[in-house]
Amino acid sequence: MKPRVGVSACLLGERVRYDGGHKHDPVLTDLLGPRVEFVSVCPEVEVGMGIPRPPLHLEGARMVETDSGRDWTDPMNAYAEARVAALDHLDGYVFKSKSPSCGLAPTRGLFAEAVARRWPDLPMVEERDLQDSALREDFIRRVFAGRTSGNASESGEE
Repeated sequence: MKPRVGVSACLLGERVRYDGGHKHDPVLTDLLGPRVEFVSVCPEVEVGMGIPRPPLHLEGARMVETDSGRDWTDPMNAYAEARVAALDHLDGYVFKSKSPSCGLAPTRGLFAEAVARRWPDLPMVEERDLQDSALREDFIRRVFAGRTSGNASESGEE
């Protein structure tokens, strides 16, 4: 059985971005895709935001619509906790960079934070990290190494 890797849906070419587009990443799908089973997630769509939708940004730990200031923090945090708890075994995660829900750096998105809190040892990268062959191979190595140690198959509780 192939390792299961969570991935931001837009990176697989799904048209779920705020503008109705996608951010298909051929390195992800062509190089990593044949080696793993992807578990596609789009927190914004799954929490009930439409396509298209207003752009969002983080203000500290708050997720707000850029133009209106509508605050999505509480719904996103509640969704993220429930969705992460419902995810089956994962061996790694590839997040969309610069996303208020999925980015890892410089500020971690709300969904990415929920994943990291539940599985602190889960290999996680942003798609832009996969462009670097050394970072990509390190991620792949950690994904396959995690299959022997259990990673996200455990409850995440100590």
